[in-house]
Amino acid sequence: MAAARSARRTAALGLGALWWWAVLRLALEPGAGVLEGAVAVGGWGLSVLPVHCVPRCAAVGALGAGRWRRALRGTRSAAMKRED
Repeated sequence: MAAARSARRTAALGLGALWWWAVLRLALEPGAGVLEGAVAVGGWGLSVLPVHCVPRCAAVGALGAGRWRRALRGTRSAAMKRED
């Protein structure tokens, strides 16, 4: 378990250093090219991914397949009843 954790940290640090190298090279070097841009954009794109997600069945408040229509109807009908 400790070896796997160490490997993940090493990989994260290495990829983070590569990303920073690309970003700094793009910002400071007039001759930076497509490779640096691809690394920088790819790293940013990965940071946008949701990494703290859970399966739908385990998510609190998640609606199963086919329940959206019923849930929206329930919300609308409850809102309409309050106005009456």
